[in-house]
Amino acid sequence: MKLAVVCANGKAGKLIVKEAVARGLDVTAIVREENRSAATKVILKDLFDLTAEDLAGYDVVIDAFGAWTEDTLPLHSSALQHLCDILSGKDTRLLVVGGAGSLYVNPEHTACVADGPDFPDVFKPLAAAMAKALQELRQRKDVKWTYISPAGDFQAEGARTGKYILGGEELTLNSKGESIISYADYAIAMIDEAIKGNHIQERISIVAE
Repeated sequence: MKLAVVCANGKAGKLIVKEAVARGLDVTAIVREENRSAATKVILKDLFDLTAEDLAGYDVVIDAFGAWTEDTLPLHSSALQHLCDILSGKDTRLLVVGGAGSLYVNPEHTACVADGPDFPDVFKPLAAAMAKALQELRQRKDVKWTYISPAGDFQAEGARTGKYILGGEELTLNSKGESIISYADYAIAMIDEAIKGNHIQERISIVAE
């Protein structure tokens, strides 16, 4: 399997690359500057400069793009749109590192995590930007995408346990009533999905056991 990780120098990207390399996959890191991931193959290019030719021949492209400041939040939509455009009509699957704020908290799917009274105000603009990108992604019937939301408490330095629970569109709690996942365990779930490809044009979610 040939796999490319876009924004492989980020915290999530590096762990996703590490997990894929450990499983013996053929991994290419796509980065804007010197590669800091475990990948030995590198495309040194900005995400927005990528072309269809750059991503030709890959079985899976993983989008680990992240933007956090107010002025860059709209890039969640434009970055995903660009990747979709250059993968349009191709067999290459696009897996997206998503957000938790858009997970539903009721069976009717009318209320999201970010709508709750306890959701921190500081994260609301990010949640809204990522929810917008997901909504736009849902319209892309020409791309084999999968959007993978982490648990509400997404821990960059959390331990790798090797276990996780696979959920769907709704916020899933573990046996302790928690919504938590480490970046390392999320990376395991991401590579599992890359290998299996069971959720084309679906949003799934991940929580620690």
